[in-house]
Amino acid sequence: MGETRVRDIIDRLEIWAPKYLAYDWDNVGIQVGSLQQPVRKVMVTLDVLENVVDEAIEQKVDLIIAHHPLLFKPLKQINLSQPSGRIIEKLIKNDITVYAAHTNLDIAFGGVSDLLAEKLSILNTDVLVSEESEKLYKLAVFVPKEHASQLKEALGDADAGHIGNYSHCMFKTIGEGSFKPLEGTNPFLGKQDEIEKVEEEKIETIINQSEIQKMLEVIRVTHPYEEVAYDLIPLANKGEAIGVGRIGSLNSSMTLREFCEHVKKVLDVPALRVIGDLDQKVTKIAILGGSGKEFINDAKQKGADVYLTGDITFHDAQDAWQMNLNVVDPGHHVEKVMKQAVKSYLDNQCHDSEVEIIISKADTEPFIFL
Repeated sequence: MGETRVRDIIDRLEIWAPKYLAYDWDNVGIQVGSLQQPVRKVMVTLDVLENVVDEAIEQKVDLIIAHHPLLFKPLKQINLSQPSGRIIEKLIKNDITVYAAHTNLDIAFGGVSDLLAEKLSILNTDVLVSEESEKLYKLAVFVPKEHASQLKEALGDADAGHIGNYSHCMFKTIGEGSFKPLEGTNPFLGKQDEIEKVEEEKIETIINQSEIQKMLEVIRVTHPYEEVAYDLIPLANKGEAIGVGRIGSLNSSMTLREFCEHVKKVLDVPALRVIGDLDQKVTKIAILGGSGKEFINDAKQKGADVYLTGDITFHDAQDAWQMNLNVVDPGHHVEKVMKQAVKSYLDNQCHDSEVEIIISKADTEPFIFL
């Protein structure tokens, strides 16, 4: 990978959680710093508070990747006597870049809601609140015939060509490719300043918009040419529904009280708030990490027995209570599940570099439970 810069790390993270998935009101991406900054150490955190920044300075971190944006509301001043001003000052003075993946990481497949569902052993999940269908693209790539099978296998293994319950769906056309290597090239086939003709396959397959960068990286690694010819064509076909939250089922029913104890144990929370009948048997569970009070009606309409989300207010709680929807509020801080997941993902993505990925140990939970 050579010298690793912030851009290299972020490009790989956005394969999983592309910025276009984020809500319009959100502020994702670079918060402070530069995409060109060299990186040797990355710290993953839920929040960027002053104690987190102090930890990053002590650990000689170059890049902080957070779930909650440091800069969410427009800044009117940077007052160095206030915590927000001190944070920005410390980041700039210590050359620490901050990047936020917020609602894009919530919505992304394998993101926060999926991580919570996996922790709670909720099966057969669907999107709770669909925003739209993911855009589909036809990917066509031209490759020498003797290398076609290897490239098709690599693309299929990376999830290209998924149609319904079928994988590795592709089509090939045999043809002749021609090219002329110019000065400064190092061609796999042919000689400089001479036109080369090669029997090639045109491989066509279907991919999701969120997979584009991943597939281009697969092609770069697998294709023998230093310059690859490919087409990306947007399709009218509708892809999978994308959106916030998940809804699915427990393997077997349990009482609401038992489910609450289950939540406390697996999400590592000492206490939670609950609305409903503690003796009621529950099976179908809706989940939305963070603050999900605005989606109470969606959970009810989707037939959830329980809606698990944070930051429920008094009147929203009354609304859920009156419509006989059980609600479990374990707090906003359970989104901390993203820390280990992001570290594991980046460890895998950056295995070819010397970048170290660590998890912040600083406490950002403001509540004390008595």
